[in-house]
Amino acid sequence: MEQLAGWGNFPVTEANLVRPERLRDLVPVGDSVIARGLGRSYGDAALNSSGTTVLTTKLDRFVEFDATTGLVRAEAGLSLGALLKAMVPRGWFVPVTPGTQNCTLGGCLAADVHGKNHHRDGTFSRHVTKATLVLASGETRVLNQSDPLFWATAGGMGLTGIIREVELQLIPVETAYMQVKHVKSPDLDTTIELLTDPAHDAQYTVAWIDCLASGASLGRGVFMAGDHAPKSAVPLNREDPLRLKMKNTKPFPIDLPGFALNPFTIKLFNAAYNSFQGRRGEFLSPYPSFFYPLDGIDQWNRMYGKRGFVQYQFVLPAATAQIAMREVLRRFSEARRASFLAVLKRFGAQGPGLLSFPTEGLTLSLDIPMSSGILEFLDGMDAFVRNHGGRIYLAKDSRMGPEMLRAGYPRLDEFCEVRRLVDPAGRFSSDLSRRLKLCP
Repeated sequence: MEQLAGWGNFPVTEANLVRPERLRDLVPVGDSVIARGLGRSYGDAALNSSGTTVLTTKLDRFVEFDATTGLVRAEAGLSLGALLKAMVPRGWFVPVTPGTQNCTLGGCLAADVHGKNHHRDGTFSRHVTKATLVLASGETRVLNQSDPLFWATAGGMGLTGIIREVELQLIPVETAYMQVKHVKSPDLDTTIELLTDPAHDAQYTVAWIDCLASGASLGRGVFMAGDHAPKSAVPLNREDPLRLKMKNTKPFPIDLPGFALNPFTIKLFNAAYNSFQGRRGEFLSPYPSFFYPLDGIDQWNRMYGKRGFVQYQFVLPAATAQIAMREVLRRFSEARRASFLAVLKRFGAQGPGLLSFPTEGLTLSLDIPMSSGILEFLDGMDAFVRNHGGRIYLAKDSRMGPEMLRAGYPRLDEFCEVRRLVDPAGRFSSDLSRRLKLCP
């Protein structure tokens, strides 16, 4: 038994853990089972206070790699960081990555993660050629993209089975560096224009938003675009452009007291960040600094204190996104619900995953310290997002209700039909699935 939480440290629960060290030991245990990798989902998707949590981090071995095609097969507990460490010096990179490399291949598929390149390359599952799944019966089944169970597993938050292996198609790169461009934006309209105008497009685009700005500055921020740098862009004095000297991460030393993060301190941070990042212009960056800036601080979630924080990420469809996003930011600004990390991205077309989060439009993610009234405030935001055709990201969620789930995910019934075929007793379950009354 051990105390567990998601990355937001809310909620916290007691969990019964098992940690298999070989694939042959990876079997469902008990009446209620959920798999857990490195614990980077923010809420209760990998918590199971009513049953067993299967830790997959020991199942992290490479199985097969084709150096000609870039096709790699590995156990599902392998982290993106370990994969990149092995593959970037060989000239290969992951096709889609979230904002941390401290997540497993199985977790990336279960959450069907997206990155800064969704508008071009879709979600993680699009690049998975095969996956091996341990079913509730203990049977092992190999899935490909022609199997309906594959698309229930992609984004299914571990509720179809335990992902055992993942086969992933990597993309070729010439260097370990990114060509990056930062553009300062004075307001929301300009920020959205930068994200959507083809003239400013790149393989990876994102915008940081100052969520406390108001009035004419509402939605101000920094637009960030990046492409994998060719050899010709890397100075000749760097011996091997595919190899980096990795810096040691420094742990965040303490849980900050609750009063340390408040609208005043976050406003100061936002002003400094906006000024510094907006001045950088065009520059060359090692890939970890571009994709994973927070990974340089181990346990950075401790800055939110023992009460933790809520990660709130939603998507609004393209038809309503710009007007509705303005109202969202106005509400957060007026309520002084501050966030260090307010990130706006553009999504491309919706994929075939039955519970995959992205749909064409704009997505905003916010890290909000736990404080009095925050859950009630977010309930009101849910209603607004729902009324504008949006949805909440399951991998980030820790508090929405069943009605919001059903309104946002129109293919939920299809998911439940597929799930019942392979797990009629509902053995694979989590605190998230019970809270949302998912497939009752």
